[in-house]
Amino acid sequence: MAFLRSLAFSAVLLLLIHGAHCFYLPGVAPQDFVKGDPLQVKVNKLTSIKTQLPYSYYSLPYCAPKKIQDSAENLGEVLRGDRIENSRYVFKMREPEMCNIVCKIKLDAKTAKAFKEKINDEYRVNMILDNLPLVVPIKRNDQDSTVYQLGFHVGLKGQYSGSKEEKFFIHNHLAFTVKYHRDVQTESSRIVGFEVKPFSVKHEYEQGQWFEKKTRLTTCDPHAKHTVINSNTPQEVEENKEIIFTYDVDFQESDVKWASRWDAYLLMNDDQIHWFSIVNSLMIVLFLSGMVAMIMLRTLYRDIAKYNELETQEEAQEETGWKLVHGDVFRPPSNSDLLCVYVGTGVQFFWMVLVTMMFAILGFLSPSNRGGLMTAMLLLWVFMGIFAGYSSARLYKMFKGSDWKKISLRTATMFPATVSLIFFILNALIWGQKSSGAVPFGTMFALVFLWFGISVPLVFVGGYVGFKKPAIENPVKTNKIPRQIPEQAWYMNPVFSVLIGGILPFGAVFIELFFILTSIWLNQFYYIFGFLFLVLLILIVTCAEITIVLCYFQLCSEDYLWWWRSYLTSGSSALYLFLYATFYFFTKLEITKLVSAIFYFGYMLIASYAFFVVTGTIGFYACLWFTRLIYSSVKID
Repeated sequence: MAFLRSLAFSAVLLLLIHGAHCFYLPGVAPQDFVKGDPLQVKVNKLTSIKTQLPYSYYSLPYCAPKKIQDSAENLGEVLRGDRIENSRYVFKMREPEMCNIVCKIKLDAKTAKAFKEKINDEYRVNMILDNLPLVVPIKRNDQDSTVYQLGFHVGLKGQYSGSKEEKFFIHNHLAFTVKYHRDVQTESSRIVGFEVKPFSVKHEYEQGQWFEKKTRLTTCDPHAKHTVINSNTPQEVEENKEIIFTYDVDFQESDVKWASRWDAYLLMNDDQIHWFSIVNSLMIVLFLSGMVAMIMLRTLYRDIAKYNELETQEEAQEETGWKLVHGDVFRPPSNSDLLCVYVGTGVQFFWMVLVTMMFAILGFLSPSNRGGLMTAMLLLWVFMGIFAGYSSARLYKMFKGSDWKKISLRTATMFPATVSLIFFILNALIWGQKSSGAVPFGTMFALVFLWFGISVPLVFVGGYVGFKKPAIENPVKTNKIPRQIPEQAWYMNPVFSVLIGGILPFGAVFIELFFILTSIWLNQFYYIFGFLFLVLLILIVTCAEITIVLCYFQLCSEDYLWWWRSYLTSGSSALYLFLYATFYFFTKLEITKLVSAIFYFGYMLIASYAFFVVTGTIGFYACLWFTRLIYSSVKID
């Protein structure tokens, strides 16, 4: 009870220190508006698929309100580099406005250079209205359909008026379209769409007649019902250039209901490809299941019957095959402590992934809840530490270990320490680029507190409970002197066997992996968690089956060193994941900057490491179950 009270106090202290900034989950309840109600547009980070480094909106000299206010963000949003702030774009519900002046700025050498750099790197501006992200609708040429791109480009570059010199132009006029669904009975409205068409316009007005927002521009008509630009000259980005930012806003009634307003954002992926991925994975599973069934129902059954018959008849024939190594098969492996640590970490990740997936399927982690997925994964990983400690301690006691505190400490710190080192180096590089993706000190403190204040104690609790349990008894006794392993065939070489074992688990998920990488690195939504859950189940079955098959072949060749090999066999799929990530980098991404490349490979290394411990643990437990099953089924003196 004292521990629980201290844990609760620690959690409350963390909330007080870090505030709602990290753990506030934005509500997704519908908001009703009546005509004339103010609509505050919020601005988010600037993003680019060429650099992968986000920047805050006001890192460029855009029109800023008198007081910039940060919106409450959860932990996931902060780690993603989101910076949600208020803006000078304020609409009135169902009241269209044309050629509304936001502000006027004059570029100096520094600001002109900043705009040019962002335009050259193809940065996009992200805005939010009523929790809906701003999109640019684009008509497909080959189909009568529309696709949506998140945010609009800061500007564009190209040649103009016959000039051979490439120039930079800024999008300074925004034509917004707010779609709403109206309730006929109450006359209230709910926002169901937020679109924009950006323009680059060199605005003009009579000299000496600048009166802020009351200025009459000659380049657009504020009384028009639709966007009318009286100038074909784009706004160039150069030192000493004057830029006037303007916008139009139009309101369109829509039949789309509030509950379905995200459908247009999410229909960016082809479900047929996902079904192809599932069918492809199922074929692999069926193939492996057939091999396992053949081993379990035919070969293994025949072996067990033969061995038991020999014992009954007391024949003096020499034993061969997997029964011959029964006195060594449960001998603790070399470096068994490290294996216990890796298995415990894998269990922690497995339960985190499984519970996160269940929450996602139930709709708690939809894309409308920005950062919710990452926040949930971090918090679940912390609280699943109790399973990590329990699993590692149980296995450690099975290997005749006695110091459970040592193994619990290593389980609680080894993987997080490795990831933290990589994360700290990447964060330092991003901070050096002055990107909003750099994690603030307060968030770093919160992450460290989650690790040492909650995760580590829970690992120790799990380790204590696991070590107090009776040790797992092996079905056969272990000889005091280890048996010599005969020379193995080339195809049973550990390196070859391990590398072959990782191909099929990776093959079961690589198509879905393409969509996951696209959502992360190309700024698209990933929402088909039902497909992902099926792929996860297929991955679990594939890892278990391929490990059992190869473990059986290994034991039949009288090689009893299966502990580490069972972990590495399915865990080697992480190597193929990293190689695929490298292939994806060179074929799908257009990253040219060194820091961005290091950023990409650093995070993909962390993801591959996590994939290694999860898949390795699945294979290990499958092999442990298999060996205990077969050796408990034969009679051994």
